[in-house]
Amino acid sequence: MRDIAKEVYTKMKIGSVAWVKPVAAKGDTIESFQGALDSAKLLEEEGLIDVQKVTRQADGLIDAIRILRLA
Repeated sequence: MRDIAKEVYTKMKIGSVAWVKPVAAKGDTIESFQGALDSAKLLEEEGLIDVQKVTRQADGLIDAIRILRLA
């Protein structure tokens, strides 16, 4: 399973903001994307990012996560 949050984090500059979203071209689905929030929370606990916003579909599944790179 891809660690989408970590991939986005490594491409960011310190102080920048990005939306983490599933990429269909890389085989991501909304269902497989649900673990990305757990990964983002781990990066947040390490002090590397701040999870600013989590958007959900009407059915409650996460479809995007906004993060700020701190370090």
